[in-house]
Amino acid sequence: MAVEDLRKSEMMAHLLDALDKGQDIGHYGRLTFAMIARHFMSEDELIQHLQKDTDFNETDAKALVQQVQGKDYNPPKRDRILDWQKQQDFPICPNSEDPDACNVYRDLQFPEHVYEHISSYYEQKATS
Repeated sequence: MAVEDLRKSEMMAHLLDALDKGQDIGHYGRLTFAMIARHFMSEDELIQHLQKDTDFNETDAKALVQQVQGKDYNPPKRDRILDWQKQQDFPICPNSEDPDACNVYRDLQFPEHVYEHISSYYEQKATS
């Protein structure tokens, strides 16, 4: 079910397909995948998917998942994904010319605490 939910996003389907083929999706591709997929699958499932990247082993996958969970990273916005994509060879966003592409907040339904965390961040920023 979780993978089916993630496939509602063209970008996540693209990353899942690349991982299934054993492709190296790059540092930022893995980071993007982990930041989003952690809300849809268990830690073990996430680690298993990340290990499909030929340039990433179990230790690397566990460390990345711990980092993302420990920092409680929110899923990245489209602009951040496009910035990261410029820093690596693998295209994270398969259709970056489309202004609606790679907006995971449009394509996926995250747990309510994600939206609350974002809201709280902007409220704190406004009062600073």
